[in-house]
Order: sequence, then C-alpha cells, then structure tokens
Amino acid sequence: MSGWELALLGVVVLVGAFLQASIGFGLGMLAGPVMALVEPALVPAGVMLLATGVTAATVVLEREHLDLRGAGWALLGRVPGVVAGAALVAVLPTRALSLFLAAVVLFGVYCTVRGFAPRPTRTAVVAAGAASGLMGTATSIGGPPMALVWQSKVGPALRGTMGAFFLVGSVMSLLALTVAGQVTGEVVGHTALLLPAAALGMLVSRPLARRLDVRRVRYVVLTVSVVGAVILIVQQFV
Repeated sequence: MSGWELALLGVVVLVGAFLQASIGFGLGMLAGPVMALVEPALVPAGVMLLATGVTAATVVLEREHLDLRGAGWALLGRVPGVVAGAALVAVLPTRALSLFLAAVVLFGVYCTVRGFAPRPTRTAVVAAGAASGLMGTATSIGGPPMALVWQSKVGPALRGTMGAFFLVGSVMSLLALTVAGQVTGEVVGHTALLLPAAALGMLVSRPLARRLDVRRVRYVVLTVSVVGAVILIVQQFV
C-alpha cells in the first residue's frame, strides 16, 4: 500500500470502529467497499481481523448487558453460513466477489430503509445468524441481518449482544478463511498497520456513544455504504 492508501484506509477504519463500538455495526459496511477498491486482498480477511478485535473489546466493555441465549441461537445458525461463505470465497474470482459484496451492502441498506423488522423469534434469530455467517465470511459484512432481527434492542444491550455474537462468529469465519487460504502473511501485515486506527475509534466511542442520535448516525452509515457500493460496482465495469 502507498502512503495515501494507508491514510485513507486508516480514516475509514477509525470511523468504522467508532460506529461498530457505538451502534453495534458499521465497520464492515464502511470498510468493506473501500478496502475492495484500494486493496482488494484485504477483503474479507483483513476486515474480519479488525472486526474481531473491535468486537472483543466491545464484549469486555458491555459484558453486563449480554443476551447470551439470543447470541447462542444466532451462532447455531452461523455455522452452516460460515461454511457456505468460505466456499464462495474459494470459488469466486475477485470481480465476482466484489460485485457480491456490493450487492450485500445494497440489500442490507434496502431492508433497513424499508423498515423490515422481523420479530426476534428463535427461528428468525437462527436464520439471521445463518445469513450473517454467509455474508460475513464471504464479504466481511455480516451486520445487517443481525441488526434487523435485534433492532428492538438499544444502547448497551444491542452493542453487547451483537458484540458477543460477532466475536465468536468472526473467529469461526477467520478459521474458515484460513482453511480457504485467504489469511496470508501479507494480509495480516497490512491489517496490523490499521490496528491503531481501530483502537482510536474504540477509544473515541466511549465518551461519545451516549450522546449520539443513533437513528441519524445509522442513516449516515447507510448513505456512505451505498456510495461505496455503487463506486465498487462502477469500477468493475470500467
């Protein structure tokens, strides 16, 4: 990576980590499309490595608000989703994977804007976990399904429960991606350069999270994500 590319990704990761720690998701949706444009080799493994660190910190900070039962059912669904996602990464060429990533972002934004709000029944949580496992492993963006099914949760409960799910789920995905040959020394080295930005985003989120207008921030995340996805699609055809 060149200096300006590292600086750009650093800013994106900082903002994404801030959002992930504040509202429960955002790192994958922001960083995924940008990394696919700047440094495609970092998707999905690089984003997943960063997300694992951020979610681990979130779980520690919000441990008193975890819904372990809900997270457990979601993780049950995530297992087959992870296997399917790893298979996609292994067989899809870079261009197809980039288009799939963009499609996942746009579909997640569409569902959110349309107000799709499934009841968090056991079946719905398991299904969302499976979708999150597939999408997260293949594209690093596994947040939308869980954000939809758990949107009745707010504040620390949402951050803590999603953090617990994504911590274990990210480890599953990383293991599957390692088996698929996607977690290379180069990916780990480049990702390590972005860890300070992720840590700074986490630190900034602590004093500011309670003051955020979650609804407004969510729509900012969605808007930026759409822009990134559209640019990524255009790039594949020029």
